[in-house]
Amino acid sequence: MFFYPKLMVSSIIWRLDQTVRMLEGLTTSGKKIVIKKVSKNPSRKLKEAISNFLEFFIIEPVSLDPYGIVRKIEHVITLSEKKFKYFARRVAPHLNTESQANFTMGLSGAISLNQISKIVRHYVELIKKTKNLQLAMLLQMQLPLIQRIAKALLNATEALTNGWPIGDSTGSLAGAHLIGKSKTIEIEEDTLLARKKIKGKNVFIIKARGPGGRLGKLGRAVEKLVKKKKIAKIITIDAAGKLEGEKTGSIAEGIGVAIGGVGVDRTYIENIATEKEIPLDSIVIKMSPEEAFMPMRKEVLNSIPKVLDIVEENISGTKQKGDIIIVGVGNTCGVGNDEKAVKEAEEQIKKIIKLVKEREEREKNEKKRPFLDWFSFGI
Repeated sequence: MFFYPKLMVSSIIWRLDQTVRMLEGLTTSGKKIVIKKVSKNPSRKLKEAISNFLEFFIIEPVSLDPYGIVRKIEHVITLSEKKFKYFARRVAPHLNTESQANFTMGLSGAISLNQISKIVRHYVELIKKTKNLQLAMLLQMQLPLIQRIAKALLNATEALTNGWPIGDSTGSLAGAHLIGKSKTIEIEEDTLLARKKIKGKNVFIIKARGPGGRLGKLGRAVEKLVKKKKIAKIITIDAAGKLEGEKTGSIAEGIGVAIGGVGVDRTYIENIATEKEIPLDSIVIKMSPEEAFMPMRKEVLNSIPKVLDIVEENISGTKQKGDIIIVGVGNTCGVGNDEKAVKEAEEQIKKIIKLVKEREEREKNEKKRPFLDWFSFGI
Protein backbone atom coordinates (compact mmCIF):
# COMPACT_ATOMS: atom_id res chain seq x y z
CA MET A 1 0.00 0.00 0.00
CA PHE A 2 2.89 2.39 0.77
CA PHE A 3 5.50 1.26 -1.75
CA TYR A 4 3.31 0.44 -4.78
CA PRO A 5 2.63 4.12 -5.77
CA LYS A 6 6.39 4.84 -5.55
CA LEU A 7 7.16 1.82 -7.71
CA MET A 8 4.51 2.96 -10.20
CA VAL A 9 6.01 6.47 -10.41
CA SER A 10 9.54 5.06 -10.85
CA SER A 11 8.33 2.76 -13.62
CA ILE A 12 6.46 5.54 -15.43
CA ILE A 13 9.40 7.97 -15.07
CA TRP A 14 11.70 5.41 -16.69
CA ARG A 15 9.31 5.11 -19.66
CA LEU A 16 8.91 8.88 -19.89
CA ASP A 17 12.70 9.32 -19.88
CA GLN A 18 12.98 6.90 -22.82
CA THR A 19 10.34 8.87 -24.73
CA VAL A 20 11.99 12.23 -24.03
CA ARG A 21 15.32 10.92 -25.30
CA MET A 22 13.57 9.71 -28.44
CA LEU A 23 11.92 13.13 -28.93
CA GLU A 24 15.23 14.92 -28.39
CA GLY A 25 16.79 12.57 -30.93
CA LEU A 26 14.08 13.54 -33.45
CA THR A 27 14.79 17.23 -32.74
CA THR A 28 18.50 16.68 -33.37
CA SER A 29 17.67 14.89 -36.64
CA GLY A 30 15.40 17.77 -37.70
CA LYS A 31 18.13 20.30 -36.93
CA LYS A 32 20.64 18.29 -38.98
CA ILE A 33 18.24 18.26 -41.97
CA VAL A 34 17.92 22.06 -41.83
CA ILE A 35 21.68 22.60 -41.41
CA LYS A 36 22.44 20.24 -44.28
CA LYS A 37 20.27 22.41 -46.55
CA VAL A 38 22.64 25.32 -45.91
CA SER A 39 25.97 23.49 -45.94
CA LYS A 40 27.28 19.92 -46.11
CA ASN A 41 30.24 20.96 -43.95
CA PRO A 42 28.65 23.46 -41.53
CA SER A 43 30.81 25.67 -39.33
CA ARG A 44 30.38 25.91 -35.58
CA LYS A 45 28.99 29.44 -36.01
CA LEU A 46 26.27 28.19 -38.40
CA LYS A 47 25.26 25.37 -36.03
CA GLU A 48 25.01 27.82 -33.12
CA ALA A 49 22.97 30.31 -35.19
CA ILE A 50 20.41 27.66 -36.19
CA SER A 51 20.30 26.17 -32.67
CA ASN A 52 19.59 29.63 -31.24
CA PHE A 53 16.88 30.31 -33.82
CA LEU A 54 15.09 27.08 -32.83
CA GLU A 55 14.15 28.96 -29.62
CA PHE A 56 12.19 31.53 -31.69
CA PHE A 57 8.79 32.46 -30.21
CA ILE A 58 5.81 34.69 -30.97
CA ILE A 59 3.93 36.54 -28.20
CA GLU A 60 0.19 36.60 -28.83
CA PRO A 61 -1.31 40.13 -28.87
CA VAL A 62 -3.54 41.26 -26.00
CA SER A 63 -7.18 40.32 -26.69
CA LEU A 64 -8.91 41.81 -23.61
CA ASP A 65 -10.39 44.40 -25.98
CA PRO A 66 -11.23 42.28 -29.06
CA TYR A 67 -11.62 45.26 -31.41
CA GLY A 68 -8.73 45.30 -33.88
CA ILE A 69 -7.32 41.92 -32.73
CA VAL A 70 -7.14 40.58 -36.31
CA ARG A 71 -4.93 43.49 -37.42
CA LYS A 72 -2.71 42.93 -34.38
CA ILE A 73 -2.33 39.21 -35.17
CA GLU A 74 -1.66 39.96 -38.83
CA HIS A 75 1.03 42.48 -37.85
CA VAL A 76 2.77 39.96 -35.57
CA ILE A 77 2.61 37.21 -38.24
CA THR A 78 4.01 39.57 -40.90
CA LEU A 79 6.88 40.53 -38.60
CA SER A 80 7.66 36.85 -37.89
CA GLU A 81 7.71 36.09 -41.63
CA LYS A 82 10.15 38.96 -42.19
CA LYS A 83 12.32 37.66 -39.34
CA PHE A 84 12.45 34.19 -40.94
CA LYS A 85 13.31 35.65 -44.35
CA TYR A 86 16.04 37.85 -42.86
CA PHE A 87 17.56 34.86 -41.04
CA ALA A 88 17.49 32.76 -44.24
CA ARG A 89 19.28 35.52 -46.18
CA ARG A 90 21.86 35.87 -43.39
CA VAL A 91 22.81 32.20 -42.96
CA ALA A 92 22.14 31.00 -46.54
CA PRO A 93 22.85 33.90 -48.93
CA HIS A 94 24.04 31.43 -51.61
CA LEU A 95 20.59 29.79 -51.89
CA ASN A 96 18.12 31.14 -54.45
CA THR A 97 14.80 32.72 -53.42
CA GLU A 98 12.77 29.51 -53.73
CA SER A 99 15.31 27.44 -51.75
CA GLN A 100 15.38 30.10 -49.03
CA ALA A 101 11.57 29.91 -48.84
CA ASN A 102 11.83 26.11 -48.39
CA PHE A 103 14.55 26.60 -45.78
CA THR A 104 12.33 28.90 -43.70
CA MET A 105 9.46 26.41 -43.85
CA GLY A 106 11.76 23.56 -42.79
CA LEU A 107 13.05 25.76 -39.98
CA SER A 108 9.48 26.30 -38.71
CA GLY A 109 9.00 22.50 -38.60
CA ALA A 110 12.23 22.08 -36.60
CA ILE A 111 11.11 24.83 -34.19
CA SER A 112 7.80 23.00 -33.54
CA LEU A 113 9.68 19.74 -32.96
CA ASN A 114 12.06 21.46 -30.55
CA GLN A 115 9.14 22.96 -28.59
CA ILE A 116 7.45 19.56 -28.17
CA SER A 117 10.60 17.89 -26.82
CA LYS A 118 11.22 20.82 -24.43
CA ILE A 119 7.66 20.76 -23.06
CA VAL A 120 7.71 16.98 -22.50
CA ARG A 121 11.14 17.26 -20.83
CA HIS A 122 9.74 20.01 -18.56
CA TYR A 123 6.92 17.78 -17.33
CA VAL A 124 9.19 14.76 -16.87
CA GLU A 125 11.57 16.81 -14.70
CA LEU A 126 8.58 18.17 -12.75
CA ILE A 127 7.32 14.62 -12.13
CA LYS A 128 10.79 13.56 -10.97
CA LYS A 129 10.86 16.41 -8.43
CA THR A 130 7.30 16.03 -7.10
CA LYS A 131 6.86 12.23 -7.53
CA ASN A 132 3.30 13.07 -8.59
CA LEU A 133 1.66 9.84 -9.76
CA GLN A 134 -1.44 11.56 -11.23
CA LEU A 135 0.64 13.94 -13.37
CA ALA A 136 2.86 11.05 -14.49
CA MET A 137 -0.15 8.99 -15.58
CA LEU A 138 -1.71 11.96 -17.44
CA LEU A 139 1.50 12.52 -19.41
CA GLN A 140 1.90 8.81 -20.08
CA MET A 141 -1.61 8.65 -21.56
CA GLN A 142 -0.73 11.49 -23.97
CA LEU A 143 2.57 9.96 -25.16
CA PRO A 144 1.24 7.91 -28.13
CA LEU A 145 -0.31 11.06 -29.65
CA ILE A 146 2.80 13.16 -28.88
CA GLN A 147 5.09 10.58 -30.51
CA ARG A 148 2.84 10.44 -33.57
CA ILE A 149 2.91 14.24 -33.97
CA ALA A 150 6.68 14.43 -33.39
CA LYS A 151 7.46 11.78 -36.04
CA ALA A 152 5.16 13.56 -38.49
CA LEU A 153 6.93 16.88 -37.77
CA LEU A 154 10.30 15.30 -38.53
CA ASN A 155 8.95 14.07 -41.88
CA ALA A 156 7.48 17.54 -42.46
CA THR A 157 10.84 19.20 -41.72
CA GLU A 158 12.52 16.95 -44.28
CA ALA A 159 9.80 17.52 -46.90
CA LEU A 160 9.63 21.30 -46.46
CA THR A 161 13.41 21.74 -46.41
CA ASN A 162 13.85 19.68 -49.58
CA GLY A 163 10.91 21.33 -51.38
CA TRP A 164 8.69 18.23 -51.53
CA PRO A 165 4.91 18.77 -51.91
CA ILE A 166 3.07 18.02 -48.65
CA GLY A 167 -0.56 17.17 -47.91
CA ASP A 168 -1.37 20.83 -47.28
CA SER A 169 -0.17 21.62 -50.84
CA THR A 170 -3.34 20.03 -52.26
CA GLY A 171 -5.31 23.26 -52.68
CA SER A 172 -2.32 25.02 -54.20
CA LEU A 173 -1.81 22.11 -56.64
CA ALA A 174 -5.48 22.28 -57.67
CA GLY A 175 -5.06 26.04 -58.20
CA ALA A 176 -2.00 25.50 -60.41
CA HIS A 177 -4.00 22.92 -62.43
CA LEU A 178 -6.73 25.51 -63.01
CA ILE A 179 -4.23 28.22 -64.01
CA GLY A 180 -2.81 25.95 -66.73
CA LYS A 181 -1.15 28.09 -69.40
CA SER A 182 -2.70 31.38 -68.28
CA LYS A 183 -0.49 34.32 -67.37
CA THR A 184 -0.11 35.26 -63.72
CA ILE A 185 0.50 38.58 -61.97
CA GLU A 186 1.48 39.26 -58.35
CA ILE A 187 -1.61 40.80 -56.73
CA GLU A 188 -0.20 40.77 -53.18
CA GLU A 189 3.13 39.79 -51.61
CA ASP A 190 3.91 36.15 -52.55
CA THR A 191 0.37 35.83 -54.00
CA LEU A 192 -0.45 35.26 -57.68
CA LEU A 193 -3.59 35.97 -59.74
CA ALA A 194 -4.56 34.41 -63.08
CA ARG A 195 -7.60 35.02 -65.28
CA LYS A 196 -9.21 32.51 -67.67
CA LYS A 197 -12.53 31.27 -69.07
CA ILE A 198 -14.01 28.10 -67.56
CA LYS A 199 -17.40 26.83 -68.73
CA GLY A 200 -18.06 30.21 -70.35
CA LYS A 201 -17.50 32.09 -67.08
CA ASN A 202 -14.78 34.62 -66.32
CA VAL A 203 -12.75 33.06 -63.48
CA PHE A 204 -9.98 34.52 -61.31
CA ILE A 205 -7.61 31.99 -59.72
CA ILE A 206 -5.57 32.98 -56.67
CA LYS A 207 -2.76 30.98 -55.08
CA ALA A 208 0.49 31.56 -53.21
CA ARG A 209 3.62 31.85 -55.36
CA GLY A 210 5.59 28.62 -55.71
CA PRO A 211 7.49 26.37 -55.90
CA GLY A 212 9.11 27.65 -52.70
CA GLY A 213 7.22 27.08 -49.46
CA ARG A 214 4.84 30.04 -49.02
CA LEU A 215 1.30 30.67 -47.78
CA GLY A 216 0.67 34.03 -49.46
CA LYS A 217 -1.71 36.84 -48.50
CA LEU A 218 -4.87 35.19 -49.83
CA GLY A 219 -7.33 37.21 -47.75
CA ARG A 220 -5.97 40.58 -48.84
CA ALA A 221 -5.79 39.40 -52.48
CA VAL A 222 -9.48 38.39 -52.48
CA GLU A 223 -10.50 41.64 -50.77
CA LYS A 224 -8.60 43.72 -53.35
CA LEU A 225 -10.21 41.84 -56.26
CA VAL A 226 -13.76 42.02 -54.86
CA LYS A 227 -13.44 45.79 -54.49
CA LYS A 228 -12.51 46.13 -58.18
CA LYS A 229 -14.80 43.54 -59.83
CA LYS A 230 -18.38 42.33 -59.60
CA ILE A 231 -18.02 38.86 -58.05
CA ALA A 232 -20.75 36.20 -58.24
CA LYS A 233 -19.08 33.59 -56.02
CA ILE A 234 -15.90 32.76 -54.09
CA ILE A 235 -14.74 29.11 -54.06
CA THR A 236 -11.94 27.97 -51.72
CA ILE A 237 -10.07 24.66 -52.10
CA ASP A 238 -8.05 23.36 -49.16
CA ALA A 239 -6.94 20.33 -47.16
CA ALA A 240 -9.06 19.50 -44.09
CA GLY A 241 -8.58 17.24 -41.09
CA LYS A 242 -10.41 13.93 -41.28
CA LEU A 243 -11.95 11.94 -38.47
CA GLU A 244 -10.51 8.54 -37.60
CA GLY A 245 -12.29 6.03 -39.82
CA GLU A 246 -12.67 8.42 -42.76
CA LYS A 247 -10.64 7.73 -45.88
CA THR A 248 -7.63 9.87 -46.74
CA GLY A 249 -8.29 11.73 -49.99
CA SER A 250 -12.07 11.78 -49.63
CA ILE A 251 -13.72 15.02 -50.80
CA ALA A 252 -16.41 17.12 -49.16
CA GLU A 253 -18.27 20.27 -50.24
CA GLY A 254 -19.60 22.94 -47.94
CA ILE A 255 -20.31 26.60 -47.30
CA GLY A 256 -17.82 29.08 -45.85
CA VAL A 257 -14.14 29.91 -46.23
CA ALA A 258 -11.90 26.82 -46.16
CA ILE A 259 -8.67 28.38 -44.87
CA GLY A 260 -6.85 27.17 -41.76
CA GLY A 261 -4.38 29.04 -39.56
CA VAL A 262 -5.12 31.74 -37.01
CA GLY A 263 -7.99 33.20 -39.08
CA VAL A 264 -6.57 36.41 -40.58
CA ASP A 265 -7.20 35.43 -44.22
CA ARG A 266 -10.64 34.04 -43.36
CA THR A 267 -11.59 37.29 -41.67
CA TYR A 268 -10.72 39.41 -44.72
CA ILE A 269 -12.73 37.16 -47.06
CA GLU A 270 -15.72 36.75 -44.73
CA ASN A 271 -15.95 40.50 -44.07
CA ILE A 272 -15.90 41.53 -47.74
CA ALA A 273 -18.22 38.65 -48.75
CA THR A 274 -20.74 39.63 -46.06
CA GLU A 275 -20.59 43.27 -47.10
CA LYS A 276 -21.18 42.43 -50.80
CA GLU A 277 -23.49 39.42 -50.12
CA ILE A 278 -21.27 37.04 -52.10
CA PRO A 279 -21.86 33.26 -51.79
CA LEU A 280 -18.98 31.31 -50.23
CA ASP A 281 -18.45 27.72 -51.41
CA SER A 282 -15.67 25.43 -50.19
CA ILE A 283 -14.19 22.13 -51.35
CA VAL A 284 -11.93 20.17 -49.00
CA ILE A 285 -9.70 17.12 -49.41
CA LYS A 286 -9.65 15.15 -46.17
CA MET A 287 -6.52 13.84 -44.46
CA SER A 288 -5.26 13.41 -40.91
CA PRO A 289 -3.53 16.41 -39.28
CA GLU A 290 -0.21 14.55 -39.53
CA GLU A 291 -0.72 13.82 -43.24
CA ALA A 292 -1.33 17.53 -43.87
CA PHE A 293 2.31 18.41 -43.19
CA MET A 294 3.92 15.14 -44.33
CA PRO A 295 4.88 14.33 -47.96
CA MET A 296 1.72 14.11 -50.07
CA ARG A 297 0.14 10.66 -50.14
CA LYS A 298 -1.06 8.81 -53.23
CA GLU A 299 -4.72 9.00 -52.16
CA VAL A 300 -4.49 12.80 -51.90
CA LEU A 301 -2.83 13.15 -55.31
CA ASN A 302 -5.50 10.94 -56.90
CA SER A 303 -8.26 13.20 -55.50
CA ILE A 304 -7.14 16.26 -57.51
CA PRO A 305 -8.94 15.33 -60.80
CA LYS A 306 -12.18 14.79 -58.84
CA VAL A 307 -11.79 18.21 -57.20
CA LEU A 308 -11.33 19.86 -60.60
CA ASP A 309 -14.51 18.18 -61.88
CA ILE A 310 -16.45 19.47 -58.85
CA VAL A 311 -15.10 22.99 -59.45
CA GLU A 312 -16.24 22.92 -63.10
CA GLU A 313 -19.70 21.68 -62.07
CA ASN A 314 -19.91 24.45 -59.49
CA ILE A 315 -18.93 27.09 -62.06
CA SER A 316 -21.41 25.85 -64.68
CA GLY A 317 -24.18 25.80 -62.04
CA THR A 318 -23.58 29.42 -60.98
CA LYS A 319 -26.54 31.53 -62.14
CA GLN A 320 -25.55 34.86 -60.57
CA LYS A 321 -24.05 37.50 -62.82
CA GLY A 322 -20.40 38.38 -62.30
CA ASP A 323 -16.97 36.79 -62.14
CA ILE A 324 -15.94 33.84 -59.98
CA ILE A 325 -12.93 33.72 -57.66
CA ILE A 326 -11.23 30.37 -56.97
CA VAL A 327 -8.65 30.30 -54.16
CA GLY A 328 -6.12 27.43 -54.07
CA VAL A 329 -5.29 27.42 -50.36
CA GLY A 330 -2.24 25.83 -48.80
CA ASN A 331 1.53 25.67 -48.66
CA THR A 332 3.09 25.92 -52.14
CA CYS A 333 6.14 23.86 -51.19
CA GLY A 334 7.13 21.96 -54.35
CA VAL A 335 4.16 23.30 -56.32
CA GLY A 336 4.77 25.78 -59.16
CA ASN A 337 2.35 28.14 -60.85
CA ASP A 338 1.50 26.70 -64.29
CA GLU A 339 0.77 23.54 -66.28
CA LYS A 340 4.44 22.60 -66.74
CA ALA A 341 5.18 23.04 -63.02
CA VAL A 342 2.16 20.86 -62.16
CA LYS A 343 3.53 17.96 -64.21
CA GLU A 344 6.92 18.33 -62.54
CA ALA A 345 5.30 18.41 -59.09
CA GLU A 346 3.21 15.28 -59.78
CA GLU A 347 6.27 13.38 -61.02
CA GLN A 348 8.14 14.41 -57.90
CA ILE A 349 5.22 13.33 -55.68
CA LYS A 350 5.18 9.87 -57.28
CA LYS A 351 8.91 9.46 -56.65
CA ILE A 352 8.56 10.57 -53.03
CA ILE A 353 5.60 8.19 -52.47
CA LYS A 354 7.83 5.33 -53.65
CA LEU A 355 10.71 6.54 -51.44
CA VAL A 356 8.47 6.83 -48.36
CA LYS A 357 6.99 3.37 -48.98
CA GLU A 358 10.47 1.80 -49.19
CA ARG A 359 11.50 3.60 -45.99
CA GLU A 360 8.38 2.39 -44.12
CA GLU A 361 9.04 -1.20 -45.25
CA ARG A 362 12.66 -0.94 -44.09
CA GLU A 363 11.61 0.42 -40.67
CA LYS A 364 9.01 -2.32 -40.31
CA ASN A 365 11.62 -5.00 -41.02
CA GLU A 366 14.03 -3.42 -38.52
CA LYS A 367 11.34 -3.60 -35.81
CA LYS A 368 10.75 -7.28 -36.55
CA ARG A 369 14.47 -8.16 -36.48
CA PRO A 370 14.99 -8.17 -32.64
CA PHE A 371 12.11 -10.64 -32.22
CA LEU A 372 13.40 -12.84 -35.05
CA ASP A 373 16.92 -12.80 -33.58
CA TRP A 374 15.54 -13.83 -30.17
CA PHE A 375 13.37 -16.54 -31.77
CA SER A 376 16.37 -17.91 -33.73
CA PHE A 377 18.47 -17.93 -30.51
CA GLY A 378 15.71 -19.83 -28.72
CA ILE A 379 15.60 -22.47 -31.49
